[in-house]
Amino acid sequence: MTITQKQQLKVKILEDIKSLGNEIKILQTKVQPIAPDCSLGDLIREEHIIAQDIDKKTLYHSAQRLDKLQFSLSQIDKEDYGVCEECDDEILFERLLILPESRFCVDCLNERD
Repeated sequence: MTITQKQQLKVKILEDIKSLGNEIKILQTKVQPIAPDCSLGDLIREEHIIAQDIDKKTLYHSAQRLDKLQFSLSQIDKEDYGVCEECDDEILFERLLILPESRFCVDCLNERD
């Protein structure tokens, strides 16, 4: 991987971290408990609870991805960043641009599934 490519990835990672941070702040406000005395109808309350469950799962996955991105940022200058942990081949740059936290190449990832 070239120095220019690593710089592009750093920019991408920093953008993703900022975006996820904003998304997490929004989701944290959405998952606040509903006050029992809130004057919502039963149907609306149930819909709100279902929406909160979805937001909680999204929040969990966003927080996980944020951790992975922060770890990737700390590893990007190391020689083995962008190398598949399974086969030791280089992960395609295009894949890393989409998912900079990728630890496996597409072939090894498909074999794991």
